[in-house]
Amino acid sequence: MTENTTAKQVEVLAIGCGPFNLGLAALASTVDDADVLVVDSSDRFAWHPGLMFDDAKLQVSFLSDLVSLVDPTHPLSFLAYLADVDRLYPFLVREDWFPTRREYEAYLLWVIDRVPGLRWGTTVESVRWDEQADHFEVDLTGADGPSTVIARHVVVGIGTEPFIPDAVSADSPSLIHSADYLFRRDEVRAAESVTVIGSGQSGAEIVADLLEANLEGGPAVRWWTRTPWFAPLDFTKLSLEMTTPAYMEYFHGLPEATRDEVRKGHWQFHKGVSTDTLARLHDLLYRRELLGKLPTVQLRNGVEIEGIEAISDGGLRVRGRHVDTGNLLSHNTDVVIAATGYTERKPGFLAPVDERLHRDSLGRLVIEANHSVAADGALANRLFVANAEHHAYGVSAPNLDIGAVRNAKILNTVLGREEYRLQRQTAFTSFGVGDDLIEE
Repeated sequence: MTENTTAKQVEVLAIGCGPFNLGLAALASTVDDADVLVVDSSDRFAWHPGLMFDDAKLQVSFLSDLVSLVDPTHPLSFLAYLADVDRLYPFLVREDWFPTRREYEAYLLWVIDRVPGLRWGTTVESVRWDEQADHFEVDLTGADGPSTVIARHVVVGIGTEPFIPDAVSADSPSLIHSADYLFRRDEVRAAESVTVIGSGQSGAEIVADLLEANLEGGPAVRWWTRTPWFAPLDFTKLSLEMTTPAYMEYFHGLPEATRDEVRKGHWQFHKGVSTDTLARLHDLLYRRELLGKLPTVQLRNGVEIEGIEAISDGGLRVRGRHVDTGNLLSHNTDVVIAATGYTERKPGFLAPVDERLHRDSLGRLVIEANHSVAADGALANRLFVANAEHHAYGVSAPNLDIGAVRNAKILNTVLGREEYRLQRQTAFTSFGVGDDLIEE
């Protein structure tokens, strides 16, 4: 295709405007030659609105904002936001490094008002590569109709979508994914019985909310999970070093099969519950003991769900198997909340270039050390991904505290220089064999 001189031309087109690509635009906003356009199919920004409980906190500190971990002096840091909205001293006196999710969303909206090059209501249809012109041609559809953007680099950050395993799925409006909980909260709390499946942070927060209702005579609550116990998130100091760039670089250097095996041991980083939430749950359960004669509450761990079926009264029958004993279990419930997590969205718009992208033995994109997709020829170091490289980088890939580092690597690659200096020392732990290796 010959070059379209009327098409908008940018250095970087970022697809999807979640926190990671917004952070890319934020870091680029203070660099004169870093031309970044971010497009998103949504009409406006919203960050997990179905789980935005008023008191829910981030699980990382305020330093894990869009920019601070690579440039703490950046004008779009969380501290700069607090100063701008006259909340710096109240935040200091609060003595809590962990902002609420609602405040973090307010910070993101503050950044959105200050970053150029964000385009909402715009869907990417296809990403093509023009070999002769040495650039991508990206077809878009927006409010004004179709258009094309020419970009030298593309960053795919389309995030994740709610995931319900086959064993948990049912053709019934009584099955609700946790991502939609607050949209149907009144309906759920008015039910006679509710079952929550899944014991991660989202499931725990929903159970706590339902227990609050139960204390006032609300629904009976069952909480079933496959994990062997209601485990805390492992946020102890040295364990958290596994979320640092040092561990990510080590993990990335492991063979594919080794990475997949090691990832199985990381479940407590993303399937656990914060200690504050666990304490709140226990307190609510204890308060029930003092009141008595409330609708039933049951917590059951180590249960593998084998199926859910709709029943004649509009409710659901939940079937499971107790992992330790092999015994079959079942119960009927009015509503099931599936706190079963999320899965990466498939970037179908990459189909025109897919044959040039490298994949591993399981069909996953091969991701390089700078977060680019390994590709043939001129496509090398031209296509990047954000929060789609769990298999390559491990437990930190979806974490907010790695977003700024990943974006700095991307911008440094795009610009061909170290615009942002990355921290050299990020962990006390030595993850590799290093100088202790014995040559046999």
